[in-house]
Amino acid sequence: MRRKMLADLEGSKILKERPLINSSTLDCDKLRSLPVGSFGAAYMNFLTANGVSPDTRKRVHFVDDEELAYVMQRYREVHDLIHTLLGMKTNLLGEVAVKWVEALQFGLPMCITAGIFGPVRLKPKHRQLYLSTYLPWALQAGHNSRFLLNIYFENRWEQPIQELRREFLLPDPPLAAATNSYDRRLLETNAG
Repeated sequence: MRRKMLADLEGSKILKERPLINSSTLDCDKLRSLPVGSFGAAYMNFLTANGVSPDTRKRVHFVDDEELAYVMQRYREVHDLIHTLLGMKTNLLGEVAVKWVEALQFGLPMCITAGIFGPVRLKPKHRQLYLSTYLPWALQAGHNSRFLLNIYFENRWEQPIQELRREFLLPDPPLAAATNSYDRRLLETNAG
């Protein structure tokens, strides 16, 4: 993960500056005021809709190398930003899809394990949706996209989320990810 970050201009800047993502480093009021369709506004909507906070990620311990510890901390802190970018909710389908993308991108055993065993808990109706839609989409996103830890998210708040997805070669979220009419309209509107 560190090698991929060092080999990229934006990733190496992240490693040099070591930004943190938490409620003391984010201006949530500013992010909420950004236009609909911006990455920052989408992130605030994600946090609110899913009842999570940028402070829910624990600090990394037991990693002696300071830079490697930061890489793992960054991975933890951008997890919800990746959810936002991928358009995935925190329900089981969304979590498993994100874990597959992370498994292919980062190669972390915990992501691979969650991708393999997470679907066992799905009900038959959701398992079919997972196999027909979410899994193929996640595999495509994980394989074909640029390395997601190289996104300096803190400098991208105002960028339209669709533009950011295109820049990092991410496919649009499946319409099945929309579990209500508002989400469906957003996905349909942003599909182009």
